[in-house]
Amino acid sequence: MTQPPAPLGKLSAAAFMARYWQRRAYLIRGAIADFRDPVSLPMLQRLAARDDVQARVVMQDGARWHLEHGPFQHRFWKNLPAKRWTLLVQGLNLVVPGADTLLQRFAFIPYARLDDVMVSYATAGGGVGPHVDSYDVFLLQGMGLRRWRISTQPDRALDPHAPLKILRSFRPRQAWQLARGDMLYLPPHVAHEGVAIEPCTTYSIGFRAPDYAELCAELFADRFADRKLGSAYTDRGLRPTKHPGALPGRMIDGFADALRRRRFSRKTLGDVVGMVSTTPKAHVMFDRPPSPVSMRRFAAAAQAQGIQLDVRSLMLYFDATIYINGERIAPPARHQPKLRQLADDRALTARSVPAGMAGQLYEWYCAGWLHIAHHAT
Repeated sequence: MTQPPAPLGKLSAAAFMARYWQRRAYLIRGAIADFRDPVSLPMLQRLAARDDVQARVVMQDGARWHLEHGPFQHRFWKNLPAKRWTLLVQGLNLVVPGADTLLQRFAFIPYARLDDVMVSYATAGGGVGPHVDSYDVFLLQGMGLRRWRISTQPDRALDPHAPLKILRSFRPRQAWQLARGDMLYLPPHVAHEGVAIEPCTTYSIGFRAPDYAELCAELFADRFADRKLGSAYTDRGLRPTKHPGALPGRMIDGFADALRRRRFSRKTLGDVVGMVSTTPKAHVMFDRPPSPVSMRRFAAAAQAQGIQLDVRSLMLYFDATIYINGERIAPPARHQPKLRQLADDRALTARSVPAGMAGQLYEWYCAGWLHIAHHAT
């Protein structure tokens, strides 16, 4: 698959990653010069009424902030003020094809880092206050104008009275006004505040990073530890104690010795990262085909028309292992190149579908993880 051009202006993806990624902010005028919003306000309001879509509304009344969680019914919008409120819709790429197309413009960054597209519709004066994110984000301006201010201040204390994570003190050092197609990249931990100058939309393309605590929890889960740390703690020769409330030092030493004896292989660590990185978020549900075709008909259709991953599917690979939606498989070596291609391109043409993997692909089809190409959503 030929990747679409990276929306980085005159800067190449390689130059951007070397100079700015995880280093400093970067403003790109006309990043997507012909950008058109994939959604309208009425569409967003309909999405915000759905149970399977995460939506929030943030309102500011003087120095006070208010936060409401969706779903929102039609009457909710009638009671909002004319200004200073913002609608946020998460996971737009999962429900709006145009937003998924936008997300694919950032495929120069590993899929393991991709999170989602969030859209912010704000009335004049609307925003979510000055805050800090722990992830990389590209802020692409849709319709209207928004003013962004940023700071690298070390003070990240939060307003204890706000219902969301708003900085108690904000000392901006740079400011820009963004119009349609302009984009601002921010690395983690840069304080920023966006305020709508007029009704506007902003698309936040976010990039998660592995949480080491989560990875460690997975690493020591039974399916990986498999009792390879050794048997349970033993204390033969234990002496009577006068301080039963004291944690025995030898218990800690025994645990430390067990950890030193067990060295997790790179493959095991790859399994942990791969499975954690592809596990769908809790609210993501797949749509199984209501009347799935037989495996024979599926295989014939796949060979004739190709296949495509469902927009909600997450697929990665490491060495000889494939990870998809929190599961792992070790396919035969002859099929690995095509499955890697499926992970990279998120689709396979008819002649690229590996016939010998029909059973596995059919299982994914029945789970709603992939589709015959003309049925892709």
